[in-house]
Amino acid sequence: MPSMDIVSEINLEEVRNATENANRELSTRFDFRGVDASFVWKTPTVTMKGDSDFQLKQMADVLRSQLAKRHIDAKALTLSSIEHTGKNFSQEATFKEGIEQPVAKKVVKLIKDSKLKVQASIQGEQVRVTGKKRDDLQAVMQLLRETELEQSFQYNNFRD
Repeated sequence: MPSMDIVSEINLEEVRNATENANRELSTRFDFRGVDASFVWKTPTVTMKGDSDFQLKQMADVLRSQLAKRHIDAKALTLSSIEHTGKNFSQEATFKEGIEQPVAKKVVKLIKDSKLKVQASIQGEQVRVTGKKRDDLQAVMQLLRETELEQSFQYNNFRD
């Protein structure tokens, strides 16, 4: 019986590369000349530091564009609230890995409501889907791509 795993994981090495590229882009941008702004990578978070909250918003856009170039879904990125200490502003960007229980339950319910001939079960931080036909599994993948859930998904262990 064909089966696959629905997981949510990111390549942290690519995130580190995107962070370094974002730092390089900051050094070349005119609106960040003479400004103390930087990205600091500490697994699995990126800390953005700048002189104003407006700059932090611009820096978040720079980081998102660099992540997109590295094929990392922006849904995996979660920004914390902006912290203000003295004249410095900082914000942390964390990356979600693994499917949390409530989201996994939504995925299973969505699959069952679609009336596809597959079985879905939660196994830790992933969802295992089994069915009689490979086409049914591909229909599940298409269904999850079309549905707006707050998390990015990858599909592993696609077996016949």
